[in-house]
Amino acid sequence: MYNKQIELYEPYQGFIRGNMFPSLFDQYGRIYDVKPMNEQAELLTYIDIFDFALIDIGLYLDVHPENQKMIELYNSFLQEKKSILKKYEENYGALTMDSNALNVAPWNWDNNPWPWEA
Repeated sequence: MYNKQIELYEPYQGFIRGNMFPSLFDQYGRIYDVKPMNEQAELLTYIDIFDFALIDIGLYLDVHPENQKMIELYNSFLQEKKSILKKYEENYGALTMDSNALNVAPWNWDNNPWPWEA
């Protein structure tokens, strides 16, 4: 069984570095903070941050599927992303065609302003 403690960046720090794992991080350029211009952009940024963390941790779990702590962290980040996505869609409309915000008329998913039109 795999019991080694894995050190991870917080999701935002991993996002701006392009790697959730400090032991694998090799800085090859400058790291820039992401500064959203409004609430809508901030929510989209957090969705991107958690998507990135989920992908990176998912890749780790492909190799270490028995690591229960990483599975729990993955599930925690997934719930956080879903919460942010729900808030975004309640305020700004659906992001995808399979959004829960479209349960009445899914083919109207593109009737809201696109994120870059707001």
